[in-house]
Amino acid sequence: MSTTSDGTRAVRAGLPTPQQYEPTLPGPVFAAHFHLSGEPVGPYTYGRDTNPTWTHLERAIGELEAPGEQVETTVFASGMAAVSAVLLSRARTGDTVVLPDDGYQALPLVREQLEAYGVRVRTAPTGGDAQSRALEGAKLLWLETPSNPGLDVCDVRRLVAAAHEAGALVAVDNTLATPLGQRPLELGADFSVASDTKGMTGHGDILLGHVSCKDPELSAGVRRWRKVVGAIPGPMEAWLAHRSLSTVQLRVDRQCGTALALAEALSRRPDVTGLRYPGLPDDPSHAIAVRQMRRFGSVVSFVLADKETAERFLAGLRLVDDATSFGSVRSTAERRARWGGDAVPEGFIRFSVGAEDPDDLLADVESALDEAAR
Repeated sequence: MSTTSDGTRAVRAGLPTPQQYEPTLPGPVFAAHFHLSGEPVGPYTYGRDTNPTWTHLERAIGELEAPGEQVETTVFASGMAAVSAVLLSRARTGDTVVLPDDGYQALPLVREQLEAYGVRVRTAPTGGDAQSRALEGAKLLWLETPSNPGLDVCDVRRLVAAAHEAGALVAVDNTLATPLGQRPLELGADFSVASDTKGMTGHGDILLGHVSCKDPELSAGVRRWRKVVGAIPGPMEAWLAHRSLSTVQLRVDRQCGTALALAEALSRRPDVTGLRYPGLPDDPSHAIAVRQMRRFGSVVSFVLADKETAERFLAGLRLVDDATSFGSVRSTAERRARWGGDAVPEGFIRFSVGAEDPDDLLADVESALDEAAR
């Protein structure tokens, strides 16, 4: 697609060549097997291998990940399936993998599995490009930027250069930013990975993930892993995801704009500390973020006085769901420490901005904060 507009690209991405009397986006193909005579050399043979509905979605995501370039995308049943496919298909016994120690809460579970397979795991924080100091002898560097939930940002270009010089591949978890906010493959990463449960599909009703690569050999390894473990999405989920992509630019622009307005409002409140949002000019990550991000995401994090204050704040919200995901058109917030595992204070709030009217949402937050402080 020749256009450079995110909105137009999102609306048209992955659509098949128009056919008279056929729908613009064909419906989901429900099939466990396909007609197959002779040698199995066609594109669709068995439902665990390939599906036409996946094909359309994978092409669409590839067009968003690196417009105008050859990209191969593999979709998965969840974000963790996509994460596992990269890590567990690349790492071998005796290899070393470098992970962030402040990333997605499920990464420690992956670490346990890697170590059970005899893979050495090193960890370092996202901020300050600290992972660059753990690269000696590593085979794979895993970045998560912005990090979840702390919203630290690392310099992807710098870390990619250091990793490649050390002989390591680089994967970037791009879930929080989405390809509209940041394009890891254009920054030099070997894998761009995301949980499409979040901002990509954006309605809080689909579990999905993907891995995108420019290198066909790397992509083949990921795709083989999907086939072996069967971590495949259902055709209905894939079709709904493709349908949802058409509004991703509208959603993300609204969410990012309101997230910045919310962060600015929170910065003026003395009862809010530890505020993080990469789009704020005084955020510690802002200088790096502006060099590699085009939009700064829908998530804002901050700290209230204690657990009780945070719980009163959440209970006082009327337009925000107390839920543990992010990226939906409906705003969500949670006291992150309730899960354990994240190194955050008891009053730490992860707030995901939705598509509500900005004035309504900010008024709701201000009111809930006022009530919580009483």
